[in-house]
Amino acid sequence: MVCEAYQTAPELQAQNVHLVSTDEKTGIQALERAAPSLPMRPGEVERREYRFAYKRHGTWALIANFEVATGKVIRPSLGPTRTEEDFAAHVAQTVALDPEGTWIFIADQLNTHQSASLVEWVARHCDLSVDLGEKGKHGVLKSQPSRAAFLQDPIHRIRFIYTPVHTSWLNQVEIWFSLLVRRLLKRGNFTSVEDLRQRILAFVEYFNRTMAKPFKWTYAGRPLAA
Repeated sequence: MVCEAYQTAPELQAQNVHLVSTDEKTGIQALERAAPSLPMRPGEVERREYRFAYKRHGTWALIANFEVATGKVIRPSLGPTRTEEDFAAHVAQTVALDPEGTWIFIADQLNTHQSASLVEWVARHCDLSVDLGEKGKHGVLKSQPSRAAFLQDPIHRIRFIYTPVHTSWLNQVEIWFSLLVRRLLKRGNFTSVEDLRQRILAFVEYFNRTMAKPFKWTYAGRPLAA
């Protein structure tokens, strides 16, 4: 199902259907090096303080959307937590880009991605006349599986496709997270959490302007090994 969606992304985009891969990267640390790096010299590599010599200013949780058809990162969310309310708010701010459009989110099966808050928001935003029941007791809200079934319903204008368990590599946004780590976070020097936030947002803008393109996805969903 996930790979089929990737293969049809250009056609979906032409039909004004937004296919986005979304997930969180938590615990992004605002680390400030205690001493400046020594630059490269002839015959010498760059030298940096050992990895524990940092001032720690705090952390952010990043929720990002990778738009499969264009390769752009749209409407990232940065905050101190990643609760079910945070994820539902992130989905809401993403859909606000095209409130009447059709949206398909690819996500893993984390409980916050199949929460009561998310079900209630989707039902409300899609004007679905359905008795959602009560969490832990009956109806759509009863359990995580019942909520997941509702959120995956293909007749909904806003719906989710969930990756199988232990297959985070299927979620394309994870590839973009690795780019973020290599190009910004791994070698970054951040003087505050606000500095870190601004640098992440600046990297997103730079990435979209100069680097964004669809990933060449070749895996078709067949077993990787017998």
